[in-house]
Parts: sequence; C-alpha cells; structure tokens
Amino acid sequence: MSNREVVVLSVGGVRFVTRASTLQRFPESRLARMLSDDDQEFKLVNGEFFVDRDGTLFSYIMDFLRTLQVSLPTDFSDYRRLQREAEFYGLYPLADLLSQEHLLKPRLEILEVRFSLQEMQAFFRIFGSCSTTVETLAEQITVFTGQQSGQSWNSPFPSQKPLIPLPLERPSHHDMVFQCGTDYSAGDQFVARYVSIKPDNRKLINGTNVLGLLLDTLLKDGFRLISTRTVSSAEKVECYSFERRRRPAGLTVTVSQTPGSSGAAQAKRSLVQKGK
Repeated sequence: MSNREVVVLSVGGVRFVTRASTLQRFPESRLARMLSDDDQEFKLVNGEFFVDRDGTLFSYIMDFLRTLQVSLPTDFSDYRRLQREAEFYGLYPLADLLSQEHLLKPRLEILEVRFSLQEMQAFFRIFGSCSTTVETLAEQITVFTGQQSGQSWNSPFPSQKPLIPLPLERPSHHDMVFQCGTDYSAGDQFVARYVSIKPDNRKLINGTNVLGLLLDTLLKDGFRLISTRTVSSAEKVECYSFERRRRPAGLTVTVSQTPGSSGAAQAKRSLVQKGK
C-alpha cells in the first residue's frame, strides 16, 4: 500500500484524491503512517480510506500538506477546531501555528481621505494605517502642471503646452498631499494642475471629478466606505473614512528533522509577503 502513487480518502463523506508523497510530507504524522500501518481510525473501503472526521476542515489540511503554507479565508473563525484536527492527524507544526491566532487573523486597515474645495482649487490629503497601501496608491496618482491663458478650471481641454509631472507631497510614510485646479499667475495666465489616477488615463482638473475617481478606485481595491463627515464647515473640509480586512503575510513551515527525533518534525516559521 505504501507504494501507491495515488490515494483516495473519504473524510466525513467528502472525497479527496492526492499523491501518496503528499500524505508523507510529515513522515511521523498519522496520514503518513496510514499507508502502511493498521490504524483503526482509517478504514479501507472499496479502495478508499474512510475517515470519520470533518471533511470541510480537512481541505485546509490538504492545502497545508501541498503548499506548506497556512492560507485561510478572511472570514475564517474555526481556529480551535482546525487545530484539533491538525493534532488528530499528527501535524504538530500546523497545530503550533494555529495556536497563535494573532498571526493568522485578518487585520483591519483604515484609510482616510480629506477633501477641501476652495474656489478654483481642490486639496486632498490621504492618510492610511498601512504605509504599503499608501505607497502603492501614491504610485498610481500623478499630478501634472502647466500654464494656460484665459481658461477656468472647469475647462475640459488640457493645455496645449506639454504638461510636467510633479512629485506628490509625502509628509510621512502614512500620508500624502496633492491638489488640482487652477490658480492665477502673472497677467492672464493660469497655473493648472491635473490629476491622473491609474489605471484611468484621463487627466482631470475638476476637484469633484478627481474625488469621484479616487473613491471609485478605493472601492475597487476592496475598501468599504464606513463614514463621511465635515471636519471644518468654515474651510469646507470633508472626510471620507474607509476600511478593509486584509489577511496578514502568509506563514510557511520549513521542516528539518534530526536523527533520533521523536514526535513532531521540528519546524520553523517564516513570513511570506503577499499582496500590497
């Protein structure tokens, strides 16, 4: 039986097909010994191993055996039950990780957009609890400046002169500041600032349009608008607050066994950076 390449398991009525080598990833686990030992918990019925355990949770066990990573849904909450299943199968490195829920639970990320409209100019300040998200958003936003003659900020036509990209102001790693619209310069000249937000290629000068595109970009990126409020009615400063739950960096297990070791395989945890 230990030489079979493909193994079929029926766990709580849910059928799994895998390689024998996958089940043998942790040689001292019950799943590895199942292929050669006579374990009463694993009944061989019509060529399939029947296990009277939770089939849904076993899918996470199989994913761990195949990837050596713990990947759980954002709304997952059965850490204790999955830890108990890992202990039942003798997968103690996995059980050890699951005992530290704070490493695996999704974290709440907050983003705040402040918007101020003053005559022909609009001012934006974005603050985020995650500096990586703010950095990524800053890479999507470009402000272009140029001079116009006799055009207001509501004009849909960009300046005929080449527009010059400007770096965003970054007071800290957690926030950024930029503005758009027009301001008077010498004589009849206007200094115009356009904003472009990737992947949209338009260059917008109207502050309300920029705000709409920015909010739409955040919603598409998984944020949820949780509140809007007026910070300063005198200065017409509006504040939009967003949140999203993000899974922290994935955890992997590196297995190293020493001669004569007993019980669980010695395991080391390491972080794998994912997403933004």
